Amino acid sequence: LMEETISRMAGSSYGSYKSVKDLIAVADAAGRPAKPRTTLYGKVPEERRRAAEASDGHLPELLPVLGA
Repeated sequence: LMEETISRMAGSSYGSYKSVKDLIAVADAAGRPAKPRTTLYGKVPEERRRAAEASDGHLPELLPVLGA
C-alpha cells in the first residue's frame, strides 16, 4: 500500500505516503523482493507501473478543508 489519504481527506494534517523507491528500499532492507500487485494480488499492468514510476514521490492534490 503506497498511500493512506482517508485521514487527510477528513481534515487531519497527517497520513502516510511511501514512494515506489521507499517501498523498494523497505523490501530490500528486509531481504525480500519488491513485487507490485493490484488490490486483488494480480500483476500490475505495465501502463500502471509506468504511471506510478512517473509520479513517484508526488502526493496528489487534496481538496481544501472547509473552515480552515
